[in-house]
Amino acid sequence: MNISRELNKRSDAKCELCGNEENLLSYIVFPKSGEKLEEQIAICNTCLTQMEGNNLDKNHWRCLNDSMWNTEPAIQVVSYRMLHRLNDESWAQDAINMIYMEPDTMEWAQEGIENELEKIIHKDSNGNILENGDTITLIQDLSVKGAGFTAKRGAAMRRIRLVHDNPEHIEGKIDGQDIVLLTKYVKKQTKGS
Repeated sequence: MNISRELNKRSDAKCELCGNEENLLSYIVFPKSGEKLEEQIAICNTCLTQMEGNNLDKNHWRCLNDSMWNTEPAIQVVSYRMLHRLNDESWAQDAINMIYMEPDTMEWAQEGIENELEKIIHKDSNGNILENGDTITLIQDLSVKGAGFTAKRGAAMRRIRLVHDNPEHIEGKIDGQDIVLLTKYVKKQTKGS
């Protein structure tokens, strides 16, 4: 069984949270391994970026009022966790009070909320917090293994992606190549620089 094909079929080629049809990714719901279809959801880049960052478009997440009723436990789990991140909104509090999940699904959902306290934080060489979509600059020349080139000091990487399970790694493109960089070799660009 090809999990990504089955996930695409199950989701009808739409984000299972907001219904967006563009830039879909498979998302493994923590702490599962993703080896089964039931442990993943189809998610758009907009939802993923906000889930992994700190900037939430609260109106975008009103979609949770629908997705929380999905019969797939993984979608219920992510909906529940996001509602908890938005619990300063009255509509999110109402949704949390209404949501129903099987006991094992509720346990899975709450496990992720407890782990939010231990959330991985990515920091650049100066200690600035990095988020998905940031632009960074290399602070020294780096030999890119497997790509056969050297990324030069001062090279910019736009729209970075954080590696969710390692605070020392970020992903992005330099010279058209997708690469992984160590955060200790990068500096976050601020809006004025």
